[in-house]
Amino acid sequence: MRNRIVLQGIRQTFEDGGSERVILNELDLEVAEGELVAIMGPSGSGKSTFLSIAGALLEPQQGQVLLDGKSITGKESKDIAEIRLRNIGFIFQSANLIPYLKVEEQLILVAKLAGVDKSEASKRATVLLDTLALSARRTAYPDKLSGGERQRVAIARALMNDPAVLLADEPTASLDADRGHDVVSLIEKQAKEQRKSAVMVTHDERILSLCDRVLYLENGKLNAK
Repeated sequence: MRNRIVLQGIRQTFEDGGSERVILNELDLEVAEGELVAIMGPSGSGKSTFLSIAGALLEPQQGQVLLDGKSITGKESKDIAEIRLRNIGFIFQSANLIPYLKVEEQLILVAKLAGVDKSEASKRATVLLDTLALSARRTAYPDKLSGGERQRVAIARALMNDPAVLLADEPTASLDADRGHDVVSLIEKQAKEQRKSAVMVTHDERILSLCDRVLYLENGKLNAK
């Protein structure tokens, strides 16, 4: 079983009042295909920094990130943008849908940015919307969707370009227990069925039973408890 995302020896610091503060300290992580890993930790522990580095939004000061066995560290910004578009699917706390685009159009836009043929993009969108029980909402605008529906659209959008990795940032924070459970169940199911590596930063202990592993970010390192 391959590890679709690997972080090796990640170190990140910043200046705080004239002194150096270590946020990530030789952090290591391997996530296998079909695996959903939850990352927990108190505010200020470095979860956002960790997720930014895993998602190629921030270059680590030390160490490297590998996607499907290939390092993405040290690449040109244009190449990094392409990697984010094609290889990493992001799911955010607030869904971040474009308010003036209908549900299906949200997905088609992502495929268009990646240069996917219009006909192929339409077919892919249809399959995803059907899989995530959104077919009846394909022409709805975001303001007409429930919180759970918006997050399901966000999951579909994240899957649109068939990424190797799914990264979720507090995906249940604005949802009640039942909708939160449904959203994480979908992430877990899609990771397993499509053999993707999924990493979720969360404070929500209600959904930890759905995860294959739960790791805690403390003193700059990830540890199991």
